[in-house]
Formats: sequence, structure tokens, C-alpha cells
Amino acid sequence: MTTLQQLIESKLVEEFAPVHLEVINESHMHGTPSDDSHFKVIMVAEQFDGLRLLQRHRAVNKVLNDELAGPVHALALHVYSPVEWQQLHEVPMSPACRGGSKLDQG
Repeated sequence: MTTLQQLIESKLVEEFAPVHLEVINESHMHGTPSDDSHFKVIMVAEQFDGLRLLQRHRAVNKVLNDELAGPVHALALHVYSPVEWQQLHEVPMSPACRGGSKLDQG
């Protein structure tokens, strides 16, 4: 059985042939430990060279349209060209869930 994380990975690999790809399930940080609903994507692809950030995000969102319309509640995108990736020292941390975690007490 293919997980949602694996499905996202396979779609991104098929569409972008990235030189680097990480799909991280961050659902546990948002009060949904058994729910695949929050993901972070770190992707480096030649196709992003010369594209603005909004164009990159739209391209990824188009590929993942079905997942974003259904089970995926939040998708943090960190998408880079290979040159940008070489110059990057660290990927930004995901922000805390603004809605509060169901796991937090108090």
C-alpha cells in the first residue's frame, strides 16, 4: 500500500526529476499524529531555474492538485534551482502550528 507521502514523492519525481527531494510528514507537529495532512517539501530541480517563487509553487501545486483538494491540509514548499541550493546554508524551519496542537494541554 502506497502512503500519501510516497505518492507525493513519486508525482514530484515524475514531473520534475529533482536532483534533491525530501518530503517530510509534519502532521505530528500539528496535533494529527495519525493523519497525513501536513507536509514539507524540499526540492531542487533544473526546471526552477529562471522561475519566480510563485511560478514554482504553482507548478508544484498543479502536480499535487488532487492531494491538495483532499487529504493535504498544509504543504510547505522550499523549492530551489541547483545554483540556489549550492548557495543555501540551511532550509527554513517550519513554523509552529498557528491553530494550536490537539496534543497541547493547557
